[in-house]
Amino acid sequence: MKAVGYYQNQTIDQADSLVDLELPIPVATGRDLLVRVEAVSVNPVDTKVRRNAAPVEGAARILGWDAVGTVVAIGPEATLFKAGDAVFYAGALERPGTNAEFHLVDERLVGPKPASLTAAEATALPLTSITAWEMLFDRMGVARLPAGAGNDGTAGVLLIVGGAGGVGSIATQLARQLTGLTVIATASRPETRDWSLAMGAHHVIDHRQPLEPQVRAIAPGGATHVMSLTATEQHFPAIAALMAPQGKLALIDDPAQPLDITLLKRKSISLHWEFMYTRSMFQTPDMIAQHELLREVSRLVDAGVLRTTMTQDLGGISAANLRRAHAVVESGTARGKLVLSGF
Repeated sequence: MKAVGYYQNQTIDQADSLVDLELPIPVATGRDLLVRVEAVSVNPVDTKVRRNAAPVEGAARILGWDAVGTVVAIGPEATLFKAGDAVFYAGALERPGTNAEFHLVDERLVGPKPASLTAAEATALPLTSITAWEMLFDRMGVARLPAGAGNDGTAGVLLIVGGAGGVGSIATQLARQLTGLTVIATASRPETRDWSLAMGAHHVIDHRQPLEPQVRAIAPGGATHVMSLTATEQHFPAIAALMAPQGKLALIDDPAQPLDITLLKRKSISLHWEFMYTRSMFQTPDMIAQHELLREVSRLVDAGVLRTTMTQDLGGISAANLRRAHAVVESGTARGKLVLSGF
């Protein structure tokens, strides 16, 4: 089968930072599905692993976690899907990635692909949807609105730092459509501001300017919830200052320096880490929650409640196109999600 991987850690401008490969087709065992991959997307985790995780000596490491495809075989213990099913998922960090024609994934991490989306449109969603959903509902414990209820913004104030990125784009939609929170997103360019508003943000502020006065101008009592998705070490003092007492702060990035969490003490602010691979990495008893989560996301997409966050399809899944995608993600200027489709 065709695949794309790397043999050594390289900067993305090097021609061998990602290379085209031919590998054997894997075999489904246990609860695994063997999926014929039709589309993938690129996330910051892809670039971090490529830069920092050395492959086994003499072997290539295959990146990629988001995927859409068709089940072609199932392991003897799999019961949730059958051959021919269209699926989407984000996989597991410690297993070979989705940048391959065929891929093995535990069925408990897989959801049915939204029928209303193309493969390219759907592959933008799994990893970021899982991350945003777990942040909002599992980590911070935000309540979902009853079916049919509208968001009147009275359940609190959510600040999303980095609102136009992949996670921020779907987090904005989830919070606006499924909760009663007033959603404030940050963006620093006209095109990212417009994107955040299109995703459903009630307000957009500029993260290149002091955050606290901008938030206080909208919500004098401060933000009850904050999702810090990027540059947390840069914004942390301001976040602590702008948050309401007994607020909840969730973050996903890797701060470049230690955070002074004592800034949260006086207000009794709780701090929540979100790492969407925790369930798969530790085989937690509730690992199937990601299957259930993706099934619900798929239903909401087909009902017109959520929309794809894809902004560009860069073409076929190849080393050259993946190098282009990695370069954009590393530039920090990505808006929504970049995807690739077909081999």
